[in-house]
Amino acid sequence: MFDLDQTIKDRHSTRKFLSQPVPQALLDEALALAQHAPSNSNIQPWRLMFAQGDRRDRLQETLLNQAKQQPPYSFGLPESFQHYRQELGAQVYGAMGIARDDKVNRQLALLRNYEFFGAPVVGIVCMHEDLGVADALSVGMYLQTLVLCLTARGIGTCVEVSLAAYPEIIRSELNIPPELLIICGLAVGYSDPDFPANSLHISREAVEKNVLFLDN
Repeated sequence: MFDLDQTIKDRHSTRKFLSQPVPQALLDEALALAQHAPSNSNIQPWRLMFAQGDRRDRLQETLLNQAKQQPPYSFGLPESFQHYRQELGAQVYGAMGIARDDKVNRQLALLRNYEFFGAPVVGIVCMHEDLGVADALSVGMYLQTLVLCLTARGIGTCVEVSLAAYPEIIRSELNIPPELLIICGLAVGYSDPDFPANSLHISREAVEKNVLFLDN
């Protein structure tokens, strides 16, 4: 049995992985458990394609080439929320020793997204295009369940929204049907314990900022 509270606290975005392969049996265990995640009308709308080995390497090469030629689309945030991204960037880049005005190394760090941070396995999370917000919520609950199951087994993860910037490349390389929306990527592998950014404890807001109890 695993300590759920500790697993939730241990989960973090791994930004450098070891090349060590992930045993298929551990992946299968986590996937079987994640299948129990709740979903609207029990649709179980999540679709997940994994690439590893040569398939993973070809995907990385194509994405990297495209990212170098055409800067990736940045998923924008309203101005009132941008400070969250800036604060996170300061923590992550700071741990990596990259200054705010170091544009060259910041760009190199950005490109590492398309190397999946060295993870030997990369998943692409999808959902049918006809489904809506409630079903996207279901996919999110599935993804969180999967990530926690992997964390409990000592396997690191990083949810990569950045991969959705090049949906047609991913669709072509992995033969993803056109009716499936590409939501994000999921890098999976063993975390490199010597990489400083892997030891970060990203701050969180107080519960009271996000939750309100009403009793009258």
